Amino acid sequence: MKILIKLLNMASLNRVTLIGRLGKDPEIRTFSEGVKKASFSIATSEKYRDKNGELKEETQWHNIVAFRMLADRSESYLKKGMQVYIEGKLTSRSYTDKDGVEKRITEIVANNLMILEKRDTSETTEQHTIKEEPPLPEYNDLVADDLPF
Repeated sequence: MKILIKLLNMASLNRVTLIGRLGKDPEIRTFSEGVKKASFSIATSEKYRDKNGELKEETQWHNIVAFRMLADRSESYLKKGMQVYIEGKLTSRSYTDKDGVEKRITEIVANNLMILEKRDTSETTEQHTIKEEPPLPEYNDLVADDLPF
């Protein structure tokens, strides 16, 4: 226990984990060195009951940036409305907008991105049937010759 306390006193942690839906398709920028950057936002929602017992939903928007391979993956696969899992670190930066006003933005720089739903590979809005796997046999239905050992 003393070692853990000592480690906690010496280290810090900046880690964010989110599951949410994309608010829009990713915006892709390619820098002169060939490095890509994907920018997009995701929404997370929390439901709760207020003091009157009414069900409320609060939505938070999070700015996400992804670089290099994750930017390529974002460009190829992510679309507005998709549910994604994001791991990364929280960063803040300042910039000057086109009107000369200094702005501050907080972003999550992704280091892991996972799509949490099946991708529709069609270019049209047709519905596709997903082939289900046949059910596994019941234990009692197996015979000795079916066992792998």
